[in-house]
Amino acid sequence: MKKYKLNDIVTLKKPHPCGENKWQIIRLGADMKLKCLGCGRDVWIKRLDFEKKLRKIKDTDGKFVSIVNYEPKS
Repeated sequence: MKKYKLNDIVTLKKPHPCGENKWQIIRLGADMKLKCLGCGRDVWIKRLDFEKKLRKIKDTDGKFVSIVNYEPKS
C-alpha cells in the first residue's frame, strides 16, 4: 500500500537550494514530479530515490509525521 498520493505535501532529507524543505507531489509513476513550495520549481526524481529520501508527510491534521508512523485515512 502506498503511503502517499497526488498533491500530498512531503519533506525530504535535504532541502532545495532555495532553502525550502517542503514539496508537493504533482505526478506519480516510475518518475515522480515534485514542486518546491518555496520557489515553485518542478523537479523530476526516480521513485526509488524519492522513497529513500522521503522523511515526513503532512497528515490530515496539518502536522508533519514520520513516514514510518503514517497511517493514511481512507
